[in-house]
Amino acid sequence: MVISLDGFIGGPKGELDWEVRDEEVSRYLVGDLLSTLDTLLLGRVLYQVFRQAWPAMASNPSSPKELVDFAHWIEDSPKIVFSTTLSEAEWKNSRLVSVKGDDDIREEVTRLKQQPGGDMVVFGGARFAQTLIQLGLLDEYRLKLQPVALGSGLPLFKDVRDRRSLDLVKSQVFKSGVVALYYQPARQHDSLPTSR
Repeated sequence: MVISLDGFIGGPKGELDWEVRDEEVSRYLVGDLLSTLDTLLLGRVLYQVFRQAWPAMASNPSSPKELVDFAHWIEDSPKIVFSTTLSEAEWKNSRLVSVKGDDDIREEVTRLKQQPGGDMVVFGGARFAQTLIQLGLLDEYRLKLQPVALGSGLPLFKDVRDRRSLDLVKSQVFKSGVVALYYQPARQHDSLPTSR
C-alpha cells in the first residue's frame, strides 16, 4: 500500500499522482511480494479498475517488460472479489463473494486463511483495506512510505476503534526517499499485564 507521511493512501479524490515511482523501488518490492503470493483479495472498486487496466497493460507492446510480466501475473492469479453489488466476476481467474456486511467478509477471509497455499494480498482499495483493518484480518502491513505530506486525502487507518500496535519486521530505504516498511500486529509480550 502506498502511503504518505501523514497517513493517506490517496489524495482527496483518490489520486495517486504524488507517488514516487522508480525502477529500484519496483524491482525490490514486486520481486519480494511475488515470491510468497498466490491470491489477490479485491473490493469491487479496485477489481473494476484492475479489470480494465491490467489486461490492456499485458497486451500493450509499448509497456515496459516488468509491467507486462506483472500484468500477466495478476491475470493468471486467483482473484477473490468482495462486493455487495456485483452479480458476477467475469475477469479471468476471479471468484465473487457476495457480502451483505462485515461478518460475511470476516467469515470468508478466515476460511481462506485456513486453506493451504501462499499468501494473499490486498493491493489497495481504500474502503476494503479499511474494513480488513477494522476487522483485525491483516497479518502484515507492507507500506511504501512516500516522502510527501498531503494534508488531506483517504486515510488508511480510518475509523479504527481501538489502538493497533504494530511490530516493525523489515524496512528498506531507497535513493528516491521512499521507505518500504513491513509491520505485523504486535505480539503479546508475556511481561506485560493484560487488561480485563
